[in-house]
Amino acid sequence: MTELTVTLPDDLASKAQAAGLLSSEGIERALREALRREAGRKLLDIGKEMRASDIPPMTEDEIQAEIEAYRAERRATRNAPGA
Repeated sequence: MTELTVTLPDDLASKAQAAGLLSSEGIERALREALRREAGRKLLDIGKEMRASDIPPMTEDEIQAEIEAYRAERRATRNAPGA
């Protein structure tokens, strides 16, 4: 477990305390939520980059073929002599 010391402006500390955010549980909740939002932003950025790259979307059949090729490769590697 990590212990954290934070210095906040008095007005912000008062508001955070009133909102129940200065307890260990409140800080944990706030940090977990911030991490979820950040992950969501990163996914949106990846989506924007993909759309901007003009790579045509794959069909379901193409996706399935890629999955099957990957699985076949994994099986071949697992079953190879000396593996």
